[in-house]
Amino acid sequence: QVQLVESGGGLVQPGGSLRLSCSGPASIISINAMGWYRRAPGKEYELVAASTIGGTITYADSVKGRFTISRDNAKNTIYLQMSSLKPEDTAVYYCNRLRTYDSGSYLPYYSWGQGTQVTVSS
Repeated sequence: QVQLVESGGGLVQPGGSLRLSCSGPASIISINAMGWYRRAPGKEYELVAASTIGGTITYADSVKGRFTISRDNAKNTIYLQMSSLKPEDTAVYYCNRLRTYDSGSYLPYYSWGQGTQVTVSS
């Protein structure tokens, strides 16, 4: 089982910011499409940001303009910068390698890790 370790979550007030990090093996992070998912209580996993090796970046409509995905291959790390956070962003956030399809869709490659909890509340 490949280990991807998420960190950086916490409690933040509405309008605040957080930066999540995901570290893992260089053989995974630096040569594959990677994404950030989240799962809110009682809801399904939602892909919020994706980054391909070719440079294509996509975001869920709900986070466009507020979240930024980036990668640092030298550190084998994927980041998710989140700003203007809303209570509805509250969820456990996970990173994962992405299966990519010609249709432009993505699916998670690995089973889920522990994730990092983000709580947006005053």
